[in-house]
Amino acid sequence: MADIHPAVKKLQETFPGSAFEVKTFREEVTITVPRKEIAAICKFFYSDPDLQYQFLTDLCGLDFFPETPRFEVVYLLTSMKKNHRVRLKIKVGEGESVSSVESVWKAANWLEREVYDLFGIPFENHPDLRRILLWDGFDGHPLRKDFPLEGPDFDKPFVPEV
Repeated sequence: MADIHPAVKKLQETFPGSAFEVKTFREEVTITVPRKEIAAICKFFYSDPDLQYQFLTDLCGLDFFPETPRFEVVYLLTSMKKNHRVRLKIKVGEGESVSSVESVWKAANWLEREVYDLFGIPFENHPDLRRILLWDGFDGHPLRKDFPLEGPDFDKPFVPEV
């Protein structure tokens, strides 16, 4: 039996009442955590001296339409000091919001805006949640699986007039 990853062990000790799903593939650990606890868990992963996940490598969204819950938000974390990586995942239903982790990692600012822009997943307590890749009047979220392949109103000009 393989050793338990240090992040999994500390997480289970610190959040004993929470349900986690842990998967390991090719020595990469993925932990699915409760959506409402993501901010607290990220703060813990950042500040715990035994973990020190102080680098947010990436944050992205996934759409599993027509499954329920529809979305996942994935956080790829790296501890440079401990030479560990871990992936945190949360499941997000249609119309649900996610707590921002921008206060933990400043790099999350634009990454959360990108997920909001392309998937329509809102982040609570984000300091500047607005579109980052598409213009303000754009209708829809193009990485959703139910977004039309041609785009909305594809007969209209793609770029707004300046």
